[in-house]
Amino acid sequence: MIFISNTISLNDSEVDISAIRAQGAGGQNVNKVSSAIHLRFDIPASSLSDVIKQRLLDSKDSRMTKEGVLIIKAQQFRTQERNRIDALERLQSFIIQVTHVNKTRRPTKPSRNAKRKRVDEKTQRGKTKALRGKVDY
Repeated sequence: MIFISNTISLNDSEVDISAIRAQGAGGQNVNKVSSAIHLRFDIPASSLSDVIKQRLLDSKDSRMTKEGVLIIKAQQFRTQERNRIDALERLQSFIIQVTHVNKTRRPTKPSRNAKRKRVDEKTQRGKTKALRGKVDY
C-alpha cells in the first residue's frame, strides 16, 4: 500500500516499477548494475476518485503519455532502493500537488488610516525637498 495522504492511498499493483540501467558517466558500476527505476502509473486504471483522475489528466506534465500513463525515471542515487523511494516520493508529490486547491483571492482595499499615512508621508517628503532649494536673502 502506497500512502499519498490521510485520505488517498494506492495499491502496490497500480504502480509498475522496473529496474533499468542508469545513463551517464559512472564507470563499471553504470555498465553492470540496473540501479535506475522506471515507474509507470496508469491514471485512468487507478483507484483514485474521478475528480483527482481528471485533475491529473488535465495537468500539462511532460512525463505523461497520451494514454494517461505517468512515467517517472529516477536515477539520481547510486542504489536501486534509494531510487525506488525517490520515484515513489515524486509520484506522491505530483498527486498531492494536483489535489491541493488554492484559496480564491479576495481583493482588499487599503484602510482609511493607511491612506492618510501615505498622504502625510508624501507631504512631509515634499516639505523636505522644498527646503533644499535656493535661499533668498
